[in-house]
Amino acid sequence: MQPLTETIGPLPAMSAENVGIREHTRDSNGHVTVIVPESGWVPLDLGELWRYRDLLWLLAWRDIAARYRQSVIGYGWAVLKPVLSMVIFTFIFNRVADIQSDGSPYQLFAFTGMLPWLYFSNTILASTASVVTSSGMLTKVYFPRMVLPVSSVVVGLVELAIQGVVLAALILYFNGTLVAAGPDSELVTWRFGLGWRTLCLPLFVALCVLSALAVGLWLTALNVKYRDVGQAVPFLVQAWMWLSPVVYPSSLVSPELRPYYGLNPMAGVIEGFRWSILGSTTPDWSMMGMSTGVVIVLLVTGLYYFRRI
Repeated sequence: MQPLTETIGPLPAMSAENVGIREHTRDSNGHVTVIVPESGWVPLDLGELWRYRDLLWLLAWRDIAARYRQSVIGYGWAVLKPVLSMVIFTFIFNRVADIQSDGSPYQLFAFTGMLPWLYFSNTILASTASVVTSSGMLTKVYFPRMVLPVSSVVVGLVELAIQGVVLAALILYFNGTLVAAGPDSELVTWRFGLGWRTLCLPLFVALCVLSALAVGLWLTALNVKYRDVGQAVPFLVQAWMWLSPVVYPSSLVSPELRPYYGLNPMAGVIEGFRWSILGSTTPDWSMMGMSTGVVIVLLVTGLYYFRRI
């Protein structure tokens, strides 16, 4: 909740029970600072989040250090999970099901789809439980509650950066790889090339971060009121992956369904992320525009709903 903070004069006989005070501190002059919750729809006051940025980085670093504590492989798990997924998906969907990858090596196709998806899924899983698991800290000291889900968003960026290094190595390895045999037995190879599309990569990474934050805020607030949400989120994440173009190209979706497919915010994120790196085919911009619009709506409404709850 957005706090209403005010400093009032000396109140030597003040009782928290009588006036409904949640927190109060007394300075050397006898003045009491009172923090009480506001009701109804309250302003976002995102500047308060910036004032508590030190706490944000502290919580993020705590989660980063604790994630792989007492682990033999350590941060190697950030590499092992997407690489193993790439191998499994290549065998099942490319070799067995014969799903193509729009002119790029399927291994790279699957890996570039997994990176934004793993960041998104891990972030919403962590942020959904962030407020509930920190209830002990919330009852002892005041700080903006939005720090907790936002810190989960920051933690995932470390793994994404590590996986980006692996992606660069895979691009060098698969550069010039034969992907198809064209007409008249002409061999078609995939080659990586830098271009203006590569400059769009930070934009799609930022869109992925905003998508994770938007969905995470909604699920975090709902999980505080309804604990069933925490039980349903792992299943939701599994189903959501198959509804996103992680292991298959969005070109397999019929043109009539693409506007509805774009309602999935991760559809535009994954397609844009993959296009900016591989550049195999131009994405459906109308579908991506729909996904971006959904992200903006979810983020704005999620911010206000989280503050109200």
